[in-house]
Amino acid sequence: MASRATAERWLGALTNLPTASGREEAVVEWVEAWVGRRDDLRLTRDDGGNLFITQKGRKSKDPVFAVAHMDHPAFVITGSDGSFEFRGWVDGAYFKDARIEVVSRLDGPGGRVVDYDPDSQLGLARFDGEVSSGDIAMWDFRTVRPGNGRFRAPACDDLAGAAAALAALDRARRQPGLRHFGVMLTRAEEVGLIGAIHAAKNHTIPDGSRLLSIETSRELPTARIGDGPIIRVGDRSTMFDRQMTNLITNAVRREGIVHQRKLMDGGGCEATAFGTYGYLATGLCLALGNWHNRGNLAEVEAGDHSKAQPMLEEISIDDFHGLVDVLLIAAAAVDEPDPLEANLDRLYDSNRHYLG
Repeated sequence: MASRATAERWLGALTNLPTASGREEAVVEWVEAWVGRRDDLRLTRDDGGNLFITQKGRKSKDPVFAVAHMDHPAFVITGSDGSFEFRGWVDGAYFKDARIEVVSRLDGPGGRVVDYDPDSQLGLARFDGEVSSGDIAMWDFRTVRPGNGRFRAPACDDLAGAAAALAALDRARRQPGLRHFGVMLTRAEEVGLIGAIHAAKNHTIPDGSRLLSIETSRELPTARIGDGPIIRVGDRSTMFDRQMTNLITNAVRREGIVHQRKLMDGGGCEATAFGTYGYLATGLCLALGNWHNRGNLAEVEAGDHSKAQPMLEEISIDDFHGLVDVLLIAAAAVDEPDPLEANLDRLYDSNRHYLG
């Protein structure tokens, strides 16, 4: 069973891997090796490249999948002249004269962005060495020592979610009542939830599955880093499944887990896609600093583009471990009876005399 130190080691490894939408190979290889060391787990993939990790053996309940995506906003080199496509969304101000580096190979050169069109998301960079089509580049971050219980890395979104899902699965393997719990890892989320939509539209997700969509979501004034993992009731597009959300909330409160229950409408997440195409889904997330590597984002959005500085993303270590706990509680809670109607019935019976 994964200790806190082991889970943090997986967190550090995954969030520093090179990845981009459609170029998730390094993450896939890491996950394949992780599953390969556990002979009681099975790894399958659908025709869109989404990964499904399940426990072998018979199950008495419908599946519950913790879902995270394997990509992160990044530069994908399209020519030896340094031309690139940026996959994902980052404000144009962050590209001006920005230092970047090729991270998909050990000898990857550094460079500087010299041209970028936010509409097409195409640009040009001048590199200190040779680059090839298909290389992945990321911002050249300043080294910052983590402190105050924080963890910083290039790609917390959403590789921190993937690490939490795998840590929860590693613990669930020791609990016979959680044999129905698995992990789904999707592709190309940053360019429009494409992996999730593919799986939902083409029914590659097992029938009857309940989906726990994990994200690292932009910190809000009402949802702060360090205040606990977040039970996410919805995103900027929709609200998630009421019953699942309430059952998880009730169970987490009973266990006394420090948590938040919030509408995280700073962005969208894959639970929207799953729910739209008929699956039961709700959201869990971690409050995230420097979302999509955008340092000083509030100032930039207010119009001060001089403050645009790429930075490592940031989460709370305690929030991360709390999320692992919440995932395990949620996997069991979604099969509990919903007490809400009975509670409302009792309230009605006790007070309906006020209606005359």
